Amino acid sequence: MASPIEFDTQSEESMQALRLILAAWDEGEETGVAPQMMAYAALFTALSDLIDLYGEDAVAGLARGLEKRVRQGEFTMVYTRN
Repeated sequence: MASPIEFDTQSEESMQALRLILAAWDEGEETGVAPQMMAYAALFTALSDLIDLYGEDAVAGLARGLEKRVRQGEFTMVYTRN
């Protein structure tokens, strides 16, 4: 079975996707949606889409690997607004 793809920071398509998500996030915050609600909605949407593409077992495997990646700072972003 195929496994979920990794985010490729060298790919223009991946970076465009990130820019779109960040713009939607900003729009949500500007309309008063709490950041944690945006985060839960984004996680739900992402996991649901990945399950549709790769299946529950593959996504569960991806989720098991997230703890180490989070602790290593892979998802820590410095986001500065002007």
